[in-house]
Order: sequence, then C-alpha cells, then structure tokens
Amino acid sequence: MSEIATQLAGAVGAGNLLTGDAISDDYAHDEALSTPGQKPAYVAKPATAEEVSALLKIASAEGLPVTARGSGSGLSAAARPVEGGLVVSFERMNSVLEIDTGNHVAVVQPGVTLAELDAKTAEHGLTYPVYPGELSASVGGTVGTNAGGMRAIRYGITRGNVSGLQAVLATGEIIRVGGRMSKISSGYDLTQLIIGSEGTLALVTEVIVKLQPRLPHSATVLAPFDDFEQVMAAVPKIAASGLAPQILEYIDNLTMAAMVYNDKLELGVPAEIRDRTQAYLAVALENRVADRLGEDVETLGELLVELGATDAYVLEGNSARKLIEAREKAFWNAKAVGADDIIDVVVPRTAMPEFMAKARELAMATGGGALGCGHAGDGNVHLAIFCKDPDTRSRLLTDIFGCAYELGGAISGEHGLGRTKTKYYAKLEDPAKLELLRRVKDSFDPAGILNPGVLFAQTGK
Repeated sequence: MSEIATQLAGAVGAGNLLTGDAISDDYAHDEALSTPGQKPAYVAKPATAEEVSALLKIASAEGLPVTARGSGSGLSAAARPVEGGLVVSFERMNSVLEIDTGNHVAVVQPGVTLAELDAKTAEHGLTYPVYPGELSASVGGTVGTNAGGMRAIRYGITRGNVSGLQAVLATGEIIRVGGRMSKISSGYDLTQLIIGSEGTLALVTEVIVKLQPRLPHSATVLAPFDDFEQVMAAVPKIAASGLAPQILEYIDNLTMAAMVYNDKLELGVPAEIRDRTQAYLAVALENRVADRLGEDVETLGELLVELGATDAYVLEGNSARKLIEAREKAFWNAKAVGADDIIDVVVPRTAMPEFMAKARELAMATGGGALGCGHAGDGNVHLAIFCKDPDTRSRLLTDIFGCAYELGGAISGEHGLGRTKTKYYAKLEDPAKLELLRRVKDSFDPAGILNPGVLFAQTGK
C-alpha cells in the first residue's frame, strides 16, 4: 500500500478502504447522462463522524481531492470523483438514530435512504415529506443538492425540512449547526449554507429532519388539456384555490404516452381525448377525513374544467399510485429512449408558459427536442434534451439556461449544478456573486479539497 493508503486505512480500518481493482465502476459516476465516469484512487467507508474527521485531516495534509457519496442517484455528476482522489462513501453510516415524536423530528445518518426513513416514520404515523422521485436516494445526498420533488408545493424542499446538521469541515473539525428547534436567530445560518453546497463546504455526518403527520386519505385528479397555454395558466389558480394540493405536476403529451406504454397505466382517458391532448395536470390531494377529501376532489374537478381541462379523472388507490410512480420514473423513461441530457430549470411559476415555449423553439431550431414534465406548482421544469452533437447541445443549453435567467429563474431547481452545469453557471451568473461564493468556499475549505470542480471551477491548492 502507498503511504496515503496506509494512512486512510488507519482511519477507517483496512477492510473499509478500497484501492485499485477493488473499486467497482459504481463508484465512478452518478446518474448524470452527459458526464463520463472517473474512478477514484481510494474509496473509504467510515462508520462515525470521528472517522470522517480523520479522513479529512489526511486529505487536507496531502492535498487529496475528496468526493462524498451517498446512493449515487444524483443527476448532475456531483458524486463523480476526481482522478487520483478519495471517495468518502456513507454506505456504513445508514442508521435512523432517533424518531423524536415530541419535537416531530428524526435524527438520521447520511447514508439512510428515503425509503428506509419512510418505513421508520410510518411506524409512528409520521412522514418526512421530501420525495425527489427516487426513494433509493440517501438523506445525505438530498441535503447536498437541496432536493425537492413533487410534494414541494405543499411541504417545501429540503431546506425547509432540515433543522440541524452535524458536519465535518475540510480541516477535520466536527461542528453542529441548528438543532431540534423550529426557529433560530443566532448568528449566520450555517445549516442553510451547507444544505445545497454539494459536498464543497463540509461533509454531513448527521441530519435532523422535520416530520409531518401521515394523512390517511388521498386521491389524484388527472386533467387533460387541449391547449398548452391553458394548462400553464391553470397552475397559479389551482395553487391559490385553498385546496392545498400535495402534488401539482405538468406532464406533456409525449411524456405521458411513454409513461402509459412503459408502465402499463390504465387511466380511463378515452382515446379521442388522448389524441388531441397537448398536456396534462396531475393534482394530488390528501386529508385526515375521507368525506372532506371527497368534497375537495369534487371542487378541484369543477375548477379544472372551468380552467379549460377537457375533463377531470379521479384516480384512487392503485391507479393513483401507479401514475405517481410512473411520473417519478420519468427520468428512466427519458434515458431509455436516448435522451442526451436532463435539466431541471426553475422559473417563476407565471413564467412557465413563456419558458416552455421558448425552450421547445430553441431545441427544434437545432433539429433536436425538449420534452418533459415538471413540478408546475413551483416552476421547476424537467426537460429531456435530445441533441446528439455535443457542441450544438452546449450552445442549446446555454440558450435555454439564459432564457431562464432572463425570466428571473435559475439553472437548477433541485438537481444541483454538480459538474454538468458548472460552465453555464460561470458564464451566466453575476461575477460579483461568484466571487463571493468563492470566498465562502475558501473559508470553509482552505486547501480546496472538497469536490473541486463542482459548482465552479476550483482545483486543489
């Protein structure tokens, strides 16, 4: 073993350090479509915050680039390692440490998956409401990207659902920020700064998440629209209706057709309506009382028809579940049919019609396409980009992201910038803001070892 490998093995135990051929290809990438994999030189699997601290002290001293890894389900290559670097995999730190029913929080390690957390909270009639569409995602990974998902319209994104963290700085100090309180106004909010930093400021070793009551009754209403403008115009009116939808999703006609075919969906929409539909809204409601849910569903159906829907189809039980599951798997469908990239631009909700029309126009002008769906309730548009030539695709994405900026939006709403969007961020973002972010990065990570090349170009010093 090399000297560095010997040191790393001393920190986590020889059986928990992988080198050379022992490192599988899984550690070389996440699910980003446009960034090739890169095997690291070392994979360490710590079991405690103290072991993470020991690893980072070694990495800082040796100038060793460090990439944190949860489940590897990210879509922006933030978990793709650097050549010659170290992956800190949190697969052994995968325990739900406590369900605190008095404070409605759970204390979890970063390697816990959302599915595992959901099973534990269900035992107490509670739920962690952040569902980014992939329940195999780790809690630590969702903290790193500030993940959102379909339920964000009602419950918010990760930032609003995490109240505290334990984290290890690049120099090895272990810190605790936030806590089990619902509010705090004491100094800079380091919890919120670390959330969404994609492993560039610190490595999270413990997360305190907020829990919500698990409501027993739910239903989903599917509304087809003949006119694209009408479906987009309906969104803010539904959000303002007082019905408090749990989910408010936009699905274009081609994406829905792929979902129906691949997932064998039976939605009850007649063929003559499907054939003329441009887009759908899927709206999920939930309630503690079945009768109240029924009243809300009836009101929602009437509202949707008033707003231009051809009809409103109430899906319950297995049909509703299969539709939502298919929507969650839209990325995999896009990947299966040859999408070249997946983007998650966010714009103000009222700007969605203009953005969607412009994005489609820009893609068609290149001979490609931009298809998809999105969290219509919060303006987060997920587009599968079809454009084979890398240079043409780069220009197309620059134009699409630039359009989002012009409309008051941003490049990413929940996937993060990672490595895939760094060059666009550097080109389109305010230089003064970028310089401030670099100074924040330098203060947390003076040796520049934490995920260099993520968010903005930065190499180890």
